[in-house]
Amino acid sequence: MCCSTSDVTVAVMYPCFKVSSDYGNTDQYCGIHDPAAVVLCNSTKKWFCNGRGNTSGSHIINHLVRAKCKEVTLHKDSPLGETVLECYNCGNRNVFLLGFIPAKADSVVVLLCRQPCATQSNLKDMNWDPTQWQPLIQDRTFLRWLVKIPSDEEQLRGRQISAVQISRLEELWKENPEATLEDLEKPGMDEEPASVMLRYEDAYMYQNIFGPLVKMEADYDRKLKETQTTQRSRYDGMSASTARPEHLKLMHGDELRIRYQFPDSREPWSGVGHVIKIPDNYSDELCIELKSNAGVPSQHTQDFVVEFVWKSTSFDRMQSALKTLAVDETAVSTYLYHRMLGHELENMVLKCNLPKRNSAPGLPELNHSQVSAVRNVLARPLSLIQGPPGTGKTVTSASIVYHLAKQGLGQVLVCAPSNIAVDQLTEKIHRTGLKVVRICAKSREAIDSPVGFLALHNQIRNMDGAEELKKLQALKDEIGELSSSDEKRYRSLKRNCERELLQNADVICCTCVGAGDPRLARFRFRAVLIDESTQATEPECLIPVVLGCKQLILVGDHCQLGPVVMCKKAANAGLSQSLFERLVVLGIRPIRLQVQYRMHPSLSAFPSNIFYEGSLQNGVTAAERTNLALDFPFPQADKPMFFYATTGQEEISSSGTSYLNR
Repeated sequence: MCCSTSDVTVAVMYPCFKVSSDYGNTDQYCGIHDPAAVVLCNSTKKWFCNGRGNTSGSHIINHLVRAKCKEVTLHKDSPLGETVLECYNCGNRNVFLLGFIPAKADSVVVLLCRQPCATQSNLKDMNWDPTQWQPLIQDRTFLRWLVKIPSDEEQLRGRQISAVQISRLEELWKENPEATLEDLEKPGMDEEPASVMLRYEDAYMYQNIFGPLVKMEADYDRKLKETQTTQRSRYDGMSASTARPEHLKLMHGDELRIRYQFPDSREPWSGVGHVIKIPDNYSDELCIELKSNAGVPSQHTQDFVVEFVWKSTSFDRMQSALKTLAVDETAVSTYLYHRMLGHELENMVLKCNLPKRNSAPGLPELNHSQVSAVRNVLARPLSLIQGPPGTGKTVTSASIVYHLAKQGLGQVLVCAPSNIAVDQLTEKIHRTGLKVVRICAKSREAIDSPVGFLALHNQIRNMDGAEELKKLQALKDEIGELSSSDEKRYRSLKRNCERELLQNADVICCTCVGAGDPRLARFRFRAVLIDESTQATEPECLIPVVLGCKQLILVGDHCQLGPVVMCKKAANAGLSQSLFERLVVLGIRPIRLQVQYRMHPSLSAFPSNIFYEGSLQNGVTAAERTNLALDFPFPQADKPMFFYATTGQEEISSSGTSYLNR
């Protein structure tokens, strides 16, 4: 069906979309209300114009990006009528994906999504030329033939609003959708949280600064997760699958709730499960393993609703760690306590047995800077190891862990902020011959891992002498659940086996948040090593540290990416600064690994000179990083690099927050 004007006809699938007149048609930013110039955001039911005002993009695009919305409707009195913008072929309504192709007939355009519809080969059979596809949004503004751009005079007559005010108003709408620009002027609206400091008087002051920032990040994360829902799912057996919408950010182990409203009068069904497969290059489906299949609708039922189940576990553990540091004198050693709070102290040297052979069995031989790192770390209660790209941070860390374990002073706790980093380090430590146990969250136990055989839940299954537990486990796997008495016995046996395996381990590996697992609550670790510590927030690093740490090793590189903090207020207040970086600013000099084995020497020159004061040395030669089978005309034959200028049109990506050039 088509909507037409005297100039152009737009082909869409469902041209009519009833818009309630209760919402008016006034731009919520500037007040412009010309029907030809305003657009309705379908999610927030707010109108915005296609003018820029004092910002870098049109008001409607600004709102869609900041509110993470994608669908819009034109005004009923606009030239194209009351129309939802969507793909003519598949019905996709993401305006950041939509574009148009002029049809062979005069004054007709067809709306198609960039991927996959605009790339399908059968378009030519329909008298459409896919090479003519152009996005509906250019230069962060809707095309003027689609939505009018208000004149300069109209925009000057409208309310003048800055990008900062827009940002604050969008944040306020998350709390109160009915808020107005005037509400920004109310007392207390400009209050900012207390910023992170370099030094703290005591752990209570430290907690009072970081606690509110962690809460802000938790609240932001909860709102973000709770707004992410999707439909058109299907159920099959004990798993459900769904096509992932562009805004849905998923990770293995995320907990999702599936709901289904029966067409008859039956009570709605809902079930909870964990993500065991996420979309990849070959499939756009994600799979969820349900905790129970009780009452599930019939097989292949369509139109489930999938929602995030927000869990506060990670944030609760950060808050608990902050409190523990303040109230528990045994949480960390006195030296580390004062060092972490930024107090001036004389350097301390630990008594240790320096190894005769610095390299660990099963691992590559260490170079001079790695040897220096190992020997220095063993004698210090607090060490920072800076590892530029390709300098062997993981091998060095594994070697340090090996020598710490051989000191005979207790178990070593090894952490990192991400599961991938933990798995890589676990694999290296295992090569040295140490007894390693990998603890992962119960929500991730069904996910394959290269070190899955070292995971606590798998080691229990193969444990000698646990025949009764194995029988109960087999029964549970077969029928899905046990009787209450068997379940009680199963949990008791499992708890005892877990404790035995953990107590006999030389090294326990987990994520920083995983260190707050109740199974580790009674354990105390004298030595703690945190890999990729510059990618963790300070309260996140604190979780493993407060388990009795007396010797702390932070490995990372503050010249590379830092922690990801979603809440801008919390990030601006300093939550995005890692503990590693704060200690560097305080004057603790990191031990730098200096030999890189990754890049062609001509490529390593730039990071060496710009970020590392020219200190990076090359452990590989140009010949070792030259592909003789590749016949490519580099501008300089001995330097495998070049800059290539493209002349294509820049487009906004489907997320609305980044760009692409097809």
